[in-house]
Amino acid sequence: MPEFCSCGAQLPPDALFCHKCGKPQREIVAPEPPPPPVQFTAPPPPLRESLPVNFRNPVALRIAFSVAIGATILSFVVPFLNWIAGGFFAVLFYRRSTGSFLNVNAGLRLGWITGILAFVLYSILFTLLVLPQMSNLIQQQSASLPASNPEVIRQMMRFFESPPGIAMALAAIFVLITLLTMAGGALGAKVVGRS
Repeated sequence: MPEFCSCGAQLPPDALFCHKCGKPQREIVAPEPPPPPVQFTAPPPPLRESLPVNFRNPVALRIAFSVAIGATILSFVVPFLNWIAGGFFAVLFYRRSTGSFLNVNAGLRLGWITGILAFVLYSILFTLLVLPQMSNLIQQQSASLPASNPEVIRQMMRFFESPPGIAMALAAIFVLITLLTMAGGALGAKVVGRS
């Protein structure tokens, strides 16, 4: 670094400019800009650990019960198809509520839960609405048969009015409802799992 400027003025040791004429005495190096602040992005929210589909899963129970109510109400309008649709929609609503996909096994379990709850609701309605009119229904159905034996019809009515007959009818309804809702649940898991 020079001690004197071209104008003749004596320069201090670290002078950038001449104090007399203002001439630059050395090349000015601009300081490097500080690095941009590091942008921290929030980690994605942790995926909800999905509970197994069983009676201890409150989301599965709530959805299964809601769908069972709807399927039971529709059972008087659209028989059989309502139970398959019940299992299917239980899986669909579970997927939308939790965001987790269900495999076919979990779809079967959710359909089974829906079927059990639907059976309980349907058996209450069956006992209150259908059972008192069972003998009339049997007589109407038997009247439409071409060669109906009155003694066979009376025995059938007595059987369905007895506790074993009622238990057999409810067992058949249980098997039918649970199998159809399980099939709907498996179908729902296959279809919803692809989208």
